[in-house]
Amino acid sequence: MLGAAKKFLLDSPPPRPAPPARFDPPRLTPQLLEKTMSRSRSAILDNLEEMYREAFDRAKTAGDESQLPSLDFAYRREQLYFEILLDIRDSQERR
Repeated sequence: MLGAAKKFLLDSPPPRPAPPARFDPPRLTPQLLEKTMSRSRSAILDNLEEMYREAFDRAKTAGDESQLPSLDFAYRREQLYFEILLDIRDSQERR
């Protein structure tokens, strides 16, 4: 017991693990935007269509016919928003 007490009191404590490194997400700065490559218009709109197609198919499978017109409207609205944003992006890239 005396040996255990000596070891506890006199030995140096085991090293503590280093704290995890701090993660700071990248900020959207003009320099970052210039470095990153833009996805093509068709890739963005294809991703949007795929996402809504999956939701549309799930609603059909579940037999939720009331959801289908809502999804159709939401898809067309989001498509319009993305096309506007892509037009703005394209005009900025041409400068």
